[in-house]
Amino acid sequence: MASWSGLVRGAVLGAGLIMLVSACNSIGESKGNTSSASVTPTIAVDVPAGFDACKDIPQSVIQQEQLIKPDPDTADRPGGMKWRGCGWVQSDGYSPTIDMTNITLAMVRANKDFTVDEELTVGGRAALTSHVSGQDPHADCAINVEVKGGSLEISVDNPPSRRKSGNQHACEIAKRLAGQIVPAIPATL
Repeated sequence: MASWSGLVRGAVLGAGLIMLVSACNSIGESKGNTSSASVTPTIAVDVPAGFDACKDIPQSVIQQEQLIKPDPDTADRPGGMKWRGCGWVQSDGYSPTIDMTNITLAMVRANKDFTVDEELTVGGRAALTSHVSGQDPHADCAINVEVKGGSLEISVDNPPSRRKSGNQHACEIAKRLAGQIVPAIPATL
């Protein structure tokens, strides 16, 4: 189950990455010069391996956050972007999608369709929270935590109408989840 915010986020990231790659390719082009070089951003071919965002989340986190109904989330977008993980729900609460992705923090920062809300460190790893520009970050927010070859992305959909969590900021929920999950990621990743 990919959350609606996750689908929007993926589509926006895809469009932004295609524009970024096109812009970088045109930087190296020069008319009449046969020695021009092309510069392209590097994206890993696949999501980082070594942490399964469906199976390796500590059971204590699932219980404490009352997460139920894990549903595999597998998304491939233009430009080679990939997400592998699971979407969850909290009955009458927020819905997180927890994925490993080959999207890097630099790619999120470079995408003008996103607003970076905060740069922080989670479990000794660089991280940032962001939301799709124009959307309410109180209701839809994601955190990307740096890993080799991409990031752990936790996207939280938390409409204000949710009885259990509607009064909480989606970015605060995402940061809390990241703080609980990151220690389970192998240090080599």
